[in-house]
Amino acid sequence: AETYDPSRYERPSVTVDVVIFTLQERELHVLLVKRKHWPHEGRWALPGGFINMDESLEQAARRELEEETGVRDIYLEQLYTFGEPRRDPRTRVISIAYIALVSADKQTLRASDESTDVRWFSLQKLPGTLAFDHDLILATGLDRLRSKLEYTTLAFQLLPEVFSILELKHIYEQILGEELDKGNFYRKIKDANVLEDTGMRREGRGRPTTLYRFRRNRGDEQFVFRWREARIVDDEG
Repeated sequence: AETYDPSRYERPSVTVDVVIFTLQERELHVLLVKRKHWPHEGRWALPGGFINMDESLEQAARRELEEETGVRDIYLEQLYTFGEPRRDPRTRVISIAYIALVSADKQTLRASDESTDVRWFSLQKLPGTLAFDHDLILATGLDRLRSKLEYTTLAFQLLPEVFSILELKHIYEQILGEELDKGNFYRKIKDANVLEDTGMRREGRGRPTTLYRFRRNRGDEQFVFRWREARIVDDEG
């Protein structure tokens, strides 16, 4: 160990990038920043940046996120590592991506010295090709989000404290990008035993809507929601 000379080896740079989803106007959105500097000046990108030598990866992700967008105090989960040799024209850069779900109304956005703008974009209306390989990172994040719906209650982070079954169904449909059968969805969510009736009703046209909340005292109960069985399948297909 005493003869080890780190200067003999080339060192790749390491960055963190964060894929943050939210629900706005009943559509799934992702948070993007508009780059101010080369490379990809003027292009939209995921928030992120280079790690400091004295911080962990998650600390770097949280710091970059708050510096670039103002978003803070959220649950982050490591997504994947992206290391294609030519993904960044500056130098050899390896990026560790993180994924998060937030309620947009609980965050105040602001741009930084590194960006000229920061805003939420609907996944249906993205502003062209993203900088670097961020289209790939975003697609990977969406795939992870979809797969996690089967065994986690992640989607509940997009809901207000009190909600209807239809509002929950809509969130699942937005994330999955397809329609689910109302009866099957209702039955599977009931069987999952994650909701409790608040006793409140929302008045409207027709029958009052039952309002639920997420059961927090579930202990170690396993959440399983096989949403594929609730899909609306074309009879001819």
